[in-house]
Amino acid sequence: MAHPVPKRLSRVLSDLHHGSRAVAGPEAGDAAALAEVIQDAAPPLEAISTPFGYLFGDLVDEYPAGHLPVEPASTVVAGLKALGSAMVDAPPDGDPNSTIPPVYTYWGQFVDHDVTANTDRNDVVSILGEPLTPIEPDLVPGTLRNLREPALNLDSVYGNGPGAPDVDDEVPYDGITFRLGPLTPVTFPDQVAVPGDDLPRVSATGTARVGDSRNDENLVVAQLHLAFLKFHNAVVEWLATNEPQLCDDGARFARARELTRWHYQSIVVNDFLRTVAMSSVVDEVLADPVPDKVTGPDGEVFMPLEHSVAAYRFGHSMVRAQYDHNENFGRLQDGTERTPVRRAEFAELFQFTGNGIIQGTGGLPTLPDNWPIRWTRFTDRGSPFPDRFARKIDTRLSPPLKDLSNEGNDETDLRLRRILKRLAVRNLLRGYRLGLPTGQAVAAALGATPLTADELTGGDQGVVDALVDGGFVDATPLWFYVLKEAEVHGQGQHLGEVGSRIVCTTLIGQIQADPESYLNRPGGAWTAVEGVKLAGGGEVDSIRTFLEFAGVQT
Repeated sequence: MAHPVPKRLSRVLSDLHHGSRAVAGPEAGDAAALAEVIQDAAPPLEAISTPFGYLFGDLVDEYPAGHLPVEPASTVVAGLKALGSAMVDAPPDGDPNSTIPPVYTYWGQFVDHDVTANTDRNDVVSILGEPLTPIEPDLVPGTLRNLREPALNLDSVYGNGPGAPDVDDEVPYDGITFRLGPLTPVTFPDQVAVPGDDLPRVSATGTARVGDSRNDENLVVAQLHLAFLKFHNAVVEWLATNEPQLCDDGARFARARELTRWHYQSIVVNDFLRTVAMSSVVDEVLADPVPDKVTGPDGEVFMPLEHSVAAYRFGHSMVRAQYDHNENFGRLQDGTERTPVRRAEFAELFQFTGNGIIQGTGGLPTLPDNWPIRWTRFTDRGSPFPDRFARKIDTRLSPPLKDLSNEGNDETDLRLRRILKRLAVRNLLRGYRLGLPTGQAVAAALGATPLTADELTGGDQGVVDALVDGGFVDATPLWFYVLKEAEVHGQGQHLGEVGSRIVCTTLIGQIQADPESYLNRPGGAWTAVEGVKLAGGGEVDSIRTFLEFAGVQT
C-alpha cells in the first residue's frame, strides 16, 4: 500500500540528541493540552511529521487488561526502577559474548535514527511525575509525533538533497557527491595515524553537518554514517562506467540515491534482520506482506510503540563496555596485544563526537587521526578474538549503561538526570508511561507460546528477585520480556518469536508500505544481483560488503 509523503519543511534534524525532546510542551498529565500543542504548532506538526501508534489495537481496546497495573502506580514504578537497576552488570564487564559482530549493534542504532525521532521527549511524555501513571493507550498517539519518515529511505543521510541552500545546518554536497571531513593530525609516540575521514563539520563549532545530529553522538555510529556518505560517492563513480546512459547530474544523483537506498533496505532485511531475529519470521513476513499492520486508517504509515519503545531496544543489551577499535585502542594490526593492553572504552566513543563538540581532544576541530575505526574488527564473523563480538541479547546490560556520561547533563532536576542516565530504568518507565501491553498479552495476540514462570525466573538472582518482588512474573514489561525470550529461546544469539514478530513486522512492513522501496520496484522486487558490484564482481548483500564497496572495510 502506498503512503502519502509528509510535507516536510526539512529532512535535516540538526538539534537532536538521544533523550532530547522534539517538541516543547506541558507535562504529559494533560493529554488534551498536549494535543493542543501539537495542533497549534507553527507549522502544524502533522504537516512535517508522521504518527506513532500501536501494532496491537485490540490490546489497546482492552486496556487496562493485558497491561501492567495502573494502581498503585507508585508500587509499579518502584518495582520497575529496581528491575532496571538489577539488569546492569557490576564492573568489570563480563564475558557474555554472542556470535554477532559488533557492527550489528550500531547498524541497528543507525536504522533507528533513520526511522524514528523521537520517543524520548520528556517535555511531552514525562517519566518524572510522582506518582508516575500510565497514559491511556488510546490517548498516546495524540501526544506523540515522529519527525522521521518510517520508510528506511535514508533521509537521515540525504537531508534535503544537493539543491538545498548551503548553510551550516544543511548536508553539504560537492555537486552530486557528499563532502567529507578531514582528520586532524595528532602526534603520540606509541600510536600511528589510521587512514580514514571524518564527517563534514562546521569549522567554527565542530558541529557535524549531517541529516540527523544523533548520528554524531558516538564514534561507531558516526563512522557508520560516514560509510553511507562514501558508499553513495562510490555508487556515483560506479555509474559512470556501468550506466553511462545517465547523461546528466540529476539523473545520476537520483540513480545513485536509489541504488544506495535499495542496497541498504535489502541488507536490513536479508542480513541485519536474519542475524538478530528468527530467519523463519523474516521469510513469513516477506511471504505474507504486512504493510497494513503499520498503516493507519488515513493511509499514513506509523511507527509502532511496541517496536520503538520496547522490542527494538534489544540492541541496548548488545553494547560492550570496551571495543577492539583500532591499532591504537585495541590489538595491533597483526592481532597481537599492545603492551600495556588497551581498548576503546564505551565512554570514549562519546568524547570524540557529539552534537557539535569534539570533546576530550583539547579543542581539535575534527576527529583526530588516531581514532578512525577499523571496520574489519567489527564485521568478522570468524574472529578468534572473543571481544570482537557483541554481547548476547539477554536481560543483562553492560556496566556503562548504568550511568550514561552523555545523558541528562543539561537537566537541572537531579531526579530526572539520574533517571536519564540509567538506561534500563528509563526504558522500563517509558514503556509503562506509554501504556505498552505486557509480553504475555502480546504473545497471546500473536499465538506464540508464552514464556513460563520457570523460564522467566531463571538466571541472575538479583534480576529474578526484582522481577518477583515487582510482581512482574505473570505480567512482564514488554522490553524485559523480549530480552528474556531471546535469552531463553534464542540462547542470546537472536530474538525469540515475540521480539522477531514485532521488529520484522515493523521494519519490513514499512519497506513494503513505501512505493519507492526495493520490494516495490515495478516488475518485481529488486535484488542485490542487479546492484553495484565489488571490484572482483561480488555482490553487495551484507553489511560487510557494503562497507567494502564504500572503501572503509580496513
